[in-house]
Order: sequence, then structure tokens, then C-alpha cells
Amino acid sequence: MPDLSINFCGVRSPNPFWLASGPPTNTAYQVMRAFEAGWGGAVWKTIGEPIINTGSRYGSVDLKNERMMGLNNIELISDRPIEVNFREIAEVKKRFPQHTVIASLMVESKRETWHDIVKRAEDSGSDMLELNFGCPHGMSERGMGAAVGQVPEYATMITSWVKEVARTPVIVKLTPNVTDIAHMAVAAKAGGADAVSLVNTFNSLVGVDLDSFAPRPSVAGYGSHGGYCGPAVKPIALHMVSSVAKHPKVNIPISGIGGISNWRDAVEFMLLGATSVQVCTAAMHYGFRIVRDMIEGLENYLEEKGMNSAMELVGKAVPRVEDWGNLDLNYKIIAKIDAGKCIGCNLCYIACEDGAHQCIRVDERPLGDLRHGVLPKHVPQVLDDECVGCNLCALVCPVPGCISMVEVNTGRPPMSWKQLQEARGRSPQCSMEELLSKGSS
Repeated sequence: MPDLSINFCGVRSPNPFWLASGPPTNTAYQVMRAFEAGWGGAVWKTIGEPIINTGSRYGSVDLKNERMMGLNNIELISDRPIEVNFREIAEVKKRFPQHTVIASLMVESKRETWHDIVKRAEDSGSDMLELNFGCPHGMSERGMGAAVGQVPEYATMITSWVKEVARTPVIVKLTPNVTDIAHMAVAAKAGGADAVSLVNTFNSLVGVDLDSFAPRPSVAGYGSHGGYCGPAVKPIALHMVSSVAKHPKVNIPISGIGGISNWRDAVEFMLLGATSVQVCTAAMHYGFRIVRDMIEGLENYLEEKGMNSAMELVGKAVPRVEDWGNLDLNYKIIAKIDAGKCIGCNLCYIACEDGAHQCIRVDERPLGDLRHGVLPKHVPQVLDDECVGCNLCALVCPVPGCISMVEVNTGRPPMSWKQLQEARGRSPQCSMEELLSKGSS
């Protein structure tokens, strides 16, 4: 049985699956139920000066039959007294000493205020601290959350204040609402951060009621921008995690967040550099029990890959994330349609004809003979010499395995865009085709 436990900044966790700071980690009751269900850790809902929330707080985006593909919220940090949160953290750690409890913190930008809450959080027994530099709404208008996380000098300064007194590892939670999140990770590292977590929610407004004209979620007919999360943000979060993992000036542990709903999502984040993964929207949608499938799926995956530990996954795919300029321009694939699987829907032809490169031909539909129950099937034909290998036909095809992308041997050696530019400098008289045919040698 593979070992699912992880070591995050020296803190052991039974598995990499943590609940992210948010509504599912608002009380000791919830966190203890989550641990009983199998979660390895929990980041407590952000603790700070008690605030008053609004109703309603959530809005969502559906995609056909998929509910809550994206979730927007205008909920703020914990509306429970600070001392109650810390008392409950102590109780959770007493009952679940082997599980990881992280106190998420957010207070005004004063050194003494940060010193005070850090000491109180550590006195409660929390294993680590997570500085919330990411909330994009409500608190940011008061100079906290993303207002700090979007200014590298502030992020460095406040992190250094925390590190002056912290005895436990400090994680800085980054906002994605910046031009370059890796730049902010560098700023956190400069302040002494032991780790970073990303991403927090995206600035968003999910919709408008067409009758009342009120933005959603509506508070007495009015709305405000909020934080967007859920499966819809996963691709953007993956990119940001990989960019931080690759940055040579960061090189500290990463806790991945953003649309993680199952074990496959979790593995992708870990392969791209995350040691732990944090889940919120999926737990709000389906409940704490989803972690059972995550644990089983991860165990099976590690066994299939011949790995003994979840830690072996961390960062394995990072070296394969390359600059576009280093990709091989002479690598060629073309589409192949399996006539036996094709249902003749023509979606590939329509997509290629109108939205891509006109590389699929449609022959006139044969008359067919319906007397024996055989429907005439129309199979589009790929023009091999014209196909540019863009993948669009395979992406729109509704039949799994019907269209595959097959590598074609061009007889040309590998050559990247950067190498091509170097070759052009050496041989300006040659055409691009001539240079590509010669390769980088």
C-alpha cells in the first residue's frame, strides 16, 4: 500500500488532501467531521476582527447539466469571535493530533496587530499559519487581503513582521488577480515565507438577473464583485502553480488550490509542483465524503505507477512545462478517423471547415439500404497532406476513441523557434523551409 502521507515544511499530514479556508472549515464541528471522513488537514476559515456578512452570498455558473461549474461568493472572513475560533482549534488538535490544522489569518497592516494574532494562533496549537493575502472582495477595500497581495512591497513587509515572532511554518496565500503570480511568490519568499498556497479566488461578477437587473448574488437588489472558484478556474490555477514551481527564486513548498474535485485533479496539481492540495467548492457541493474517492484513487494511481509515496509525485511534470519557443516545430501529427466508431454526425467537419483549417472532406452521403436495418453512415475523410494537427476535430468528436492524433515522420530533425532564429542569423540567405529541413545541427 503506497504511503499517502506528506511532509509540508516539516509538518506531517496523513494525506495531501486539505480543506481550504472557507465555509467548510468555519467551526470545530465541521473540521472534526471532515477529519473523521478522511481529510488529512484543514485550513481554518480566515480569522480576524469579527465581521458581519450579507445574504445572499453565493452565485454560480452552470454548464448544461453541470451545476456549479463556477462559484462566486461575496462572503467575508469568519464572523465568529477570534477567541472562539482559537478555542475550537485547540479542541480539534486535542482530538486529532495527527491531522494538520492551519490557522488562516487576516488583520490590518500593523506590526503589533500581526504579532498579537500570530502568537494567539500558535498558542491555540495550530500547526502552521496561512496569511490571507488573496481575498479579492470586501476585506481588500479595507486594505487587507488582495490589497496586500497585489503589492509586492507590502507582501514582503507583512510576511517579515509575521516571521519576527512565528515559531511555526508560514504559508502566504497568493491572489491570482495580478499580472505575474510568480513575482508575488518571490516577494513572499523575500519576506521569509516558508511556503505559498495558490490560488485564491478570481475577481468576478457571475451574472445579472434579466428581470430585476440586479447582479448576482443579489443583496436587496444590488450586487458586488466577488471571488470566483470551482472547476472552471482549474486550468488557470494549474498554470499559475506551474509558473511558481518553475521560478528559480521561489523554491519553497506549494499548496495547490483551484477547482480540485477528484483525485485526478489533485494528482495534476501535485505533478506540477504542489505538495498538498486544498479543496473548497467540491466539498461545499458534494460534502466531505468525496475525500474517500480521492484517497482510493490516489492509492490506485500510485500502485499502477509503481510509486511508494505521494511525495514522489511532487513536481514530476514541471520539467515538461516549456517556453513555446523551445517546442519542436518539426513534430507533426495528423487526425485519423476510425470509420467503425464514427456515427456520421459531421461535427468534426463543421468545426474544421468553419473554425480551423479546412482539412476534412465530406463525401456525398451514400443512399444505403435500410431493408436490413443498416443505416447509411457518412464518414468524413481527413486530407492528410492538409491536416495541421491542431486537435480541434478530436476535441469536438462525441465518440471516445473515434478520432486520434497520429505522429507522422517528417524526416526532419527537431528544431525549435529559438533555434530557427539562430539558424536564420547564421544563414540569412536560406528560406524558413530550408532551415527547418536541416534542423538545429
